[in-house]
Amino acid sequence: MHQRKIPMRKDIVTGEMMPKKNLIRVVKNKANELAIDPTGKQNGRGAYVSIDVDVAKKAQQGHALDKAFGITVPDDFYEELIAYVDHQQARRLLFGDEAK
Repeated sequence: MHQRKIPMRKDIVTGEMMPKKNLIRVVKNKANELAIDPTGKQNGRGAYVSIDVDVAKKAQQGHALDKAFGITVPDDFYEELIAYVDHQQARRLLFGDEAK
């Protein structure tokens, strides 16, 4: 049987290539509005952050999204991202890797 190709994306914090399902996509639209994209299909420029609270905190400390998108990202968005990553990480521990 043919093995399906696993889509890989680069984590903007660690620079590590990972399967897309192990990352969270943050998207910037044409109006420079940021949003967490749980579907991975919203229109706009995307950047990926690992589902790891420590990595999300490093993104905040190093202003990784500011650099990726070329805009100033407010601290409250980073806090929202950290909370979302924490929630997703907890879901993975409870339900396994298939939880989305």
